[in-house]
Amino acid sequence: MRIVITGASGRVGRALHAHLARRHEVVGLDRVPSATARVVCDLLDAGRVRAALVGADAVIHAAALQAPQIGQVPDSEFRRVNVEGTRVVAGAAIAVGVTRFVYTSTTALYGAAIDRTGTAHAAWIDEEVVPRPRTIYQETQLRAEQMLRSYGEAGALGVTILRVSRCFPEPAAAMAIHRLHRGIDLGDVATAHERAVESPARGGARVFVISGRTPLLPRDCEELARDAPAVLRRRAPELVAMLERRGWAMPGSIDRVFDSRLAARELGWHPEHGPERVLEMLDEGSAGVLPP
Repeated sequence: MRIVITGASGRVGRALHAHLARRHEVVGLDRVPSATARVVCDLLDAGRVRAALVGADAVIHAAALQAPQIGQVPDSEFRRVNVEGTRVVAGAAIAVGVTRFVYTSTTALYGAAIDRTGTAHAAWIDEEVVPRPRTIYQETQLRAEQMLRSYGEAGALGVTILRVSRCFPEPAAAMAIHRLHRGIDLGDVATAHERAVESPARGGARVFVISGRTPLLPRDCEELARDAPAVLRRRAPELVAMLERRGWAMPGSIDRVFDSRLAARELGWHPEHGPERVLEMLDEGSAGVLPP
């Protein structure tokens, strides 16, 4: 397949490029020059975007302004890049006959749906939960999703939306715990995109939560909010033992669990790298994890 990846100079985009290029012809596009960006242009340069998509079998749209840029750039720039940029890329895909469109979204757009203030249990988040954005980043990601879903439902594109949980470097102790309920390895992000782009093209739009495999269950949610260590000792005793050997404390409560079982069923995708991989990366001195 010939796959165009937007945002190819970003952390996720580079990982997608490196993984998919093993089996496919990959063309990276980004406004920032890099070894993974063959095409350097702004997302709103419709002519150059369209030219890059000619002959492509699929597009992975991973380009977006991110949460850390809130306050660093005006809200209007979030709307320009995240919403209008998505409109340009999708329009170009439709114009040149691309049939598969994968959008890299975020679990952050659930926003206020995760807020458990005043409640006695953690939030169990799957595709049935309605997003409630709180920031301009979350708002624009959701608006881009809604636009793409309308194209898919109209039969113009076969759209797959991947709501990816946190996959950036953070202190090892927190990162290991997050892998159980709200985080994912960058390599597993790449394989999720691979499964999405290689699955049969079809009309409509489908949405998947993409997060690490969790041993937690919906019936744990009440106890997770008040006594997470007890649940973790029961569900993940090996991880607890590893944390205790390193003298790392467990969180007193957990406020959310992202459920990726739909992606497992429909895409045949299964995350492979759990909390133990975080500890391996730390011991290896990998830049993908920070010291505790």
